[in-house]
Amino acid sequence: MTSAALIVNPRAGKGRAADQAAQCAQVLNQHGWHTRAFLCHSVTDTIESARLATQSADVVIACGGDGTVNAVLQGVVGTSSALGVLPCGTGNDISSTLGMPKGNAEVIAKALVAMPVISIDVARVTTADGATRWYLGVLSTGFDSNVNERANAIRWPRGTARYITAMLAELRTFTARPYSIAIDGAVHEGAGILVSVGNGPRYGGGMRICPSADIRDGQLDLTWLGEVSKATLLKVFPRVYAGTHVTHSQVSTLRGKHIQVTAPGQIAYADGERVGPLPISIEVHPAALKVVAALA
Repeated sequence: MTSAALIVNPRAGKGRAADQAAQCAQVLNQHGWHTRAFLCHSVTDTIESARLATQSADVVIACGGDGTVNAVLQGVVGTSSALGVLPCGTGNDISSTLGMPKGNAEVIAKALVAMPVISIDVARVTTADGATRWYLGVLSTGFDSNVNERANAIRWPRGTARYITAMLAELRTFTARPYSIAIDGAVHEGAGILVSVGNGPRYGGGMRICPSADIRDGQLDLTWLGEVSKATLLKVFPRVYAGTHVTHSQVSTLRGKHIQVTAPGQIAYADGERVGPLPISIEVHPAALKVVAALA
């Protein structure tokens, strides 16, 4: 019998995550799984619940958005338990990267039963003070992270409008920063509007910022947008949804296993969660996490 723990963010999906988790558990039980649910009301609670769950659960299922998945990851990586995802957030980029189908809780539960457990890479970022955080998708710095920083400080408006407001405000003041990036010991320097380091390809609700990133190739993919005008930024940035931005002359793509990123006054976000100020060091850990996924 497979045992599963559902780690639930009750605020996800506009408050629908708890109901979706209950429906998922019902279907899993019907297929012979033994389930237990944890309702978590903070990041710390989510991480600790995930750690506790790994002591008895074969599969630990993150029920929420990418932030919830990232928090559950902190408790699951390095254990024998596999990570599963019941996507209940807005963007659900990690779920898409893992090949989870779109649909209701019943569809996802049946997929979790049928899908194999495989091993994938995980990235670990270390800040200047020695703090570490794991991530599955994309780490970003520069313009997009500054937008996140502004949006998190705004109380109104809410939802998508908050990010649009933050982006417009950031456009008025943001300028390229001098970056120094070491990739497996080779140093690259130059101006940058944004620099993203992908273990997976997607962030921000479908933006393929690192379109060639593969969570099973033992490599990190770096996308670097150099100094461009605001008009060019507005023209190029929408192309990230198709991943065609990498053909622009001011976009550079690099790969490596160990990447260090330095730029004055910049903040890093990973899987949409705040990591902290640069400098940072990122290292890929190949096949370090077991997941329930549908990947060819």
